[in-house]
Amino acid sequence: MRLERRIRAEAASRSQGNFQFTREEAAIVDRIDAGHPWPEEPVAMLPVAQLYVRDIPLLDPPGQADLLQVLWCPFDHPPEPKPQTALFWRSAIAITDILTVPPEPAAVQFEDYVPEPCLLSPEQITEYPNALELSEDVQELLGDRSNWRSAGAIPDNSYVLAPEEFYQNELSVSPGWKVGGWTRWGLTDPDPQFCPACDGQMDPLLTIASAEWDAATRSWVPYEDQAHVTSYVTDPDPANPAMVEVGGGYDLQLYTCPESPDHAHTGLIQ
Repeated sequence: MRLERRIRAEAASRSQGNFQFTREEAAIVDRIDAGHPWPEEPVAMLPVAQLYVRDIPLLDPPGQADLLQVLWCPFDHPPEPKPQTALFWRSAIAITDILTVPPEPAAVQFEDYVPEPCLLSPEQITEYPNALELSEDVQELLGDRSNWRSAGAIPDNSYVLAPEEFYQNELSVSPGWKVGGWTRWGLTDPDPQFCPACDGQMDPLLTIASAEWDAATRSWVPYEDQAHVTSYVTDPDPANPAMVEVGGGYDLQLYTCPESPDHAHTGLIQ
């Protein structure tokens, strides 16, 4: 998968996004696309995220841990079509024996389950809950354009027919990868997640997103990426530097139990 990505990137740079392969490149891509039998032996998990508490104070590690490592199996696992994830809380200072060549799976089910290495630039933002989590009275207020205009929030020609979408796109659940925050409901109504071990309500830990923004949420694009917001000829897409897609374009949100780090975490597609 990584070899094919490099070939596509080189072809795109030569032909401005038309992906015109050389004969040698086309032969390699054809061999990759032909695939091979899935392995019968255990499959190595792939690293998905490595987060330090020094960069993301919102993380609440157990004990003396200051590092969270997230891995997943690059195959769908029932009952939902999503990778199975594993969380490892560690102490960075205790990590001394680092593999120069980490193990990789012999096969993956989808290319979208192979994260492209990239650096995170964490920043703290304010977001508000999905409108589905608000009372009917508040939802009605959000749908009244006069409330937004009196506050000077909505430009005259924006969100004329559906002012509540201004809240949904510009203020509520932020897109992209994030620690904590609110849930992007849509596939289902709001559904609190409960710990399978103690039945306590779980907290969102990490959202693994299929994109950092889309056409409706461009106001969330970081300032340093504004110049690339409409660029789709590069590989990876500026809106998806990790080249990950989950659930056909949705997000995978991981939940943990606040009562004990030993309780199993859960994952939700939304």
